[in-house]
Amino acid sequence: MANSRQARAGGSFGRVLATTALAGALSATNAAAQDGTITMGDDGSMELGTIVIDAASEELKQALGASTITAEDVEEYLVTNDVSELVKTQPGVNLTGNTTTGQRGNNRQIDLRGMGPENTLILIDGRPALSRNSVRMGRSGERDTRGDSNWVPPSAIERIEVIRGPAAARYGSGSAGGVVNIITKAPTERETTVKLFSEVPESDKEGATYRANIVTSGPLTDRLSYRSYLSYNQSEGDDADINEDATDEGESVAAGSEGVHNWDFNTLLEFRPDSVNTYGVELGYSRQGNDYAGDALFQGVDRVDDSLIGEETNVMQRSTLALTHRGDYGFGEVNSYLQWEHTDNRRLNEGLAGGSEGLIDSTDDYNTALLDNVTAKSEWDIYSRAFGVDQTITLGAEYRGEWMNDPSSLEQGLGFENGESIPGTDEAGERDPESEAHLLGFYVESNMMLSDSFTLTPGVRVDRHSEAGVNWSPSLNASWEATSNITVKAGVSRAFKAPNLFQLNPNYVYRTRGRGCPVNYESRGNGCNILGNPDLEHETSWNKEIGIAYRNDAGWNAGLTYFKNDYENRIGASLEPELVVGPEGDQTQIFRWDNAPKAVVEGLEGNLLVPLADTLSWSTNATVMLRSENLQTGQPLSLVPDYTINSSLDWEYRPNWSFNLGLTHYGTIESPEKSVTNGGEIENREDRDPYTLVNLTTTYDFDNGLTLQGGVKNLFDTQVMREGTSNSAGANTYNEPGRSFIVSISKTF
Repeated sequence: MANSRQARAGGSFGRVLATTALAGALSATNAAAQDGTITMGDDGSMELGTIVIDAASEELKQALGASTITAEDVEEYLVTNDVSELVKTQPGVNLTGNTTTGQRGNNRQIDLRGMGPENTLILIDGRPALSRNSVRMGRSGERDTRGDSNWVPPSAIERIEVIRGPAAARYGSGSAGGVVNIITKAPTERETTVKLFSEVPESDKEGATYRANIVTSGPLTDRLSYRSYLSYNQSEGDDADINEDATDEGESVAAGSEGVHNWDFNTLLEFRPDSVNTYGVELGYSRQGNDYAGDALFQGVDRVDDSLIGEETNVMQRSTLALTHRGDYGFGEVNSYLQWEHTDNRRLNEGLAGGSEGLIDSTDDYNTALLDNVTAKSEWDIYSRAFGVDQTITLGAEYRGEWMNDPSSLEQGLGFENGESIPGTDEAGERDPESEAHLLGFYVESNMMLSDSFTLTPGVRVDRHSEAGVNWSPSLNASWEATSNITVKAGVSRAFKAPNLFQLNPNYVYRTRGRGCPVNYESRGNGCNILGNPDLEHETSWNKEIGIAYRNDAGWNAGLTYFKNDYENRIGASLEPELVVGPEGDQTQIFRWDNAPKAVVEGLEGNLLVPLADTLSWSTNATVMLRSENLQTGQPLSLVPDYTINSSLDWEYRPNWSFNLGLTHYGTIESPEKSVTNGGEIENREDRDPYTLVNLTTTYDFDNGLTLQGGVKNLFDTQVMREGTSNSAGANTYNEPGRSFIVSISKTF
């Protein structure tokens, strides 16, 4: 079986990191792996050379919890701006916040298998995108961020790999839910594509989108090639009163979706000095600025400065520089990278305490947080027949370093007036704005073909975090071809996430003057403080799945998977005080970020592809969430539907003219009963009722490289409103836009 590893998907850096381990491994392998050639002996016997099998990374991409979105899928769907709206159509995927608070409800991010956006690792060409970590994490665990899935324009994407469950543990911290790997187009062919895109909503209260981009690539010499793209997108924000009719009289009106205008530029140079080595250097810059819609954590648009509505109140700038190397040798393959990622997070000053938390309190006073991430990785796939078993051994080493300078998030005072202090926490104005953490990991895997029908992939990863210590992540995945059409697969792994810089920093203070104190520990006169905790442990999760897949020569494809994640040490703001400071009647209770004992997520994923005719196919996938529960509180971990169905009908009317009819149905989203922030009972426990969205698109290719596309999103105008801020909305915490019309034209030269 030829190795099918995609060259650009896995990236890693530095041969030196793996030299010692590689030398030891090579001694246990054949001197040079053969490609399955047959040698005839003098007596007429045949000897089969070592069979080269897929690397573990490629085998795990075929797991039941893995799916791939192609460039054709991206173009056919007519993505508005952020590819998260397409990723959410895959099994096991939802868009949600990191908690059940509903705060920042319209800034939903990718959530894999109910583990929350913070446990979804976003990669771009196999390299982590970590800019959202520069955004302050509120007491509830939410950030005012759009996430990291919108740094690449849709036209520059070759494919998107979505890996869920046990197969994702190999990617290290932040992958407990899974991994979304956005892979850009490679510089393989000489071509230039210019595209114009527009989406206009039927409702005049919703914002329109306009985009223009160019993607160009090709050889500069026999050994040097390039790929560049430049894109500008402007998505307008919703009107301030879009949710007014959905809000009960006297309640604060929740903000709609804010707009975003983004510039994206990237250029890649690849140098191939010989037939086995490829070196690359890549430089990128993106700028995302918002159109403020009036959102805050506890306040509605009727209580904010309306002069800011539609204005730019925050800007995220992301710059990257990456060096890469790929090698394809007789004994195996190597992928390496070194990346520097710089994020400039500039925002109007916001409140840090009580009901004003997250509320803009200045129209001209900006604060800037700077985050630098250095990531490096080296991964070696070595062909072997050690112990008489055909296998590919993978050795890897990874480093992540993060440095943040954020004075604005550390300005909140402790509220003491009697000279009291807290060990390890400095007074406001004396706190060091700089913080850092380092993570070093090593892993080994082996993809072993034990028989013609049975493949076993054991692995182990060990990481050491400079603050949270050591974590071990063993894994075991198996695949059995029961028949030529039926395959049974199973896997188990221990995934983890290191605490972030806000959670670890004892100088990161949230203060409430009384009403925000936990209900079991009401104010003793001087409110409550929640502080970062340098003693936090890693979040961990034992992820398990088992399922069956069916495929036949006629093109039918079906599968069913059961998954269960046993979640431990989930980090959140504690509801029990660590200590009490101050005199009787004027006391302040001190709380910390802490590790919650246990939680569990389990569910079912299914898929079905039916070729109805040579030019007509029907595909459907479904996700059922059987359980999502914090075992300490009995509350769900995030707001996700109890089931989701995605169905698509693809018709190739002519070789150059196609149609797609897509449907997504969401089941009930149940409201939480208790508040994450103070543990109190929630008065409004209204569930979000089931609803269905239908999209219709068509693509026509002319002979001269011109492509015309059109479509209608939300064909039946199923508009769903956000009904309040924070927990006042129950589960009705986000807007689902109504009917819109799309036209796109592109020209390839």
